[in-house]
Amino acid sequence: MRLNPFAGAYLADPAQVWRQLLDAPGGVRHDEELGLWLITRHADVRRALSDAGAFGNALTLAPVYDVCPEAMDVVMRIDAPPTTAAADPPVHPRTRRALRATFANTPDRVERRYGAIVRRRVDELVSRLVARDGGRADLVPDFTTELPLLVLLDILGVPEGDIGRVRAWADGQIALIWGRPDPAEQVRLAQGLLEFWRYCQQFVGHRLDGGRYGDDHVGRLLAYRDGDDEVLTVAEVSSIVFNLLVAGHETTAGLLAHALDQALSSPGRWRALTDDPGLIPGFLTETLRYAPAIDGWLRVTTRPVLMGGVTIPAGARCLLLIGAANRDPAVFARADRFDPARPDASDHLSFGHGPHFCIGAALARLEAGIALDRLAAALPGLRLATGHRRSYQPNLAFRAHRGLPVVIDTARPSGSRTASGVERPAA
Repeated sequence: MRLNPFAGAYLADPAQVWRQLLDAPGGVRHDEELGLWLITRHADVRRALSDAGAFGNALTLAPVYDVCPEAMDVVMRIDAPPTTAAADPPVHPRTRRALRATFANTPDRVERRYGAIVRRRVDELVSRLVARDGGRADLVPDFTTELPLLVLLDILGVPEGDIGRVRAWADGQIALIWGRPDPAEQVRLAQGLLEFWRYCQQFVGHRLDGGRYGDDHVGRLLAYRDGDDEVLTVAEVSSIVFNLLVAGHETTAGLLAHALDQALSSPGRWRALTDDPGLIPGFLTETLRYAPAIDGWLRVTTRPVLMGGVTIPAGARCLLLIGAANRDPAVFARADRFDPARPDASDHLSFGHGPHFCIGAALARLEAGIALDRLAAALPGLRLATGHRRSYQPNLAFRAHRGLPVVIDTARPSGSRTASGVERPAA
């Protein structure tokens, strides 16, 4: 079974490819075309995510194709030190401590520090949709990508006027690293990535030169550093901002889009959420399992590793197929069925596992939960536009919807229940 994440069936329904890979013996195989070892089974993916001694992160942010020389010349000028996804010990434990000390990462802390920000931004965007009652919208640009980026800009203290540039840079990084652009596009994206890095350096530098750090996340990082390069260097603070401005919103955007897709693709699911918002947390957990925003992630072996009955050599790049692992029948009953009531959904690996577990997991859950709650209350008649066919951007790691066209409808469908639980008669 060949895995082609850039064309064909994988762009419309990756699950059928995951199923064939899971059904193959061993669960570990080398893909000659990609030049990657594919790891598919839950236990193996979990092990690779957690074993930093055998599976390193140094090449996690390196493109999986041969970058053209012109683009590589530009990329080599990006001197961002590894701090998060691409960092290994001893750097990663130190930078991870800085993040844990400055970025709210538990449900209680996230609610206290970021809850008001999230609710304000959700209400703004929902109000815009309500104002288009009876019309159409595309939830991807109009809501699912906009919300987490606005929230993140607020958290970091980045001016809202820069949202367009930041979004373009972030999308460009994902396309450059995990896509397969042609040489001319590689050069354009690499130049954008260099501009993005310089922007982050200047942003942190201005805050540092001003002497008043502020109470946003960048200010907290600089205060935590307290002038000590052994705690964090200024370049590392800039690198953390650089990474958060991509990972901090793209993954949440994916979760929101996948959740809305799953809810609206079956009218009964959306009606259930509008009738009982208490179902939303379980619905989101099952979305994370069934349709992860990141369905593949990269590692490189630091030594030979025996896995799935084969030996992966040292220095081999591995693609951990999180999407496949989340459908492993050895862990999940009726794995290919979307079931928000399933008791095993929380065993998913969509936020990672081990030392690199997603620092923003609690924030992503809060954003998605509030967003679904407010949308369901304000737009109980929301529905997918007729003729919509699901498709994704061609990418090795990020499963991003190309679009989610909907009809905006504030009316509650006939026969549904009101907030009080009393069934409303058909009109």
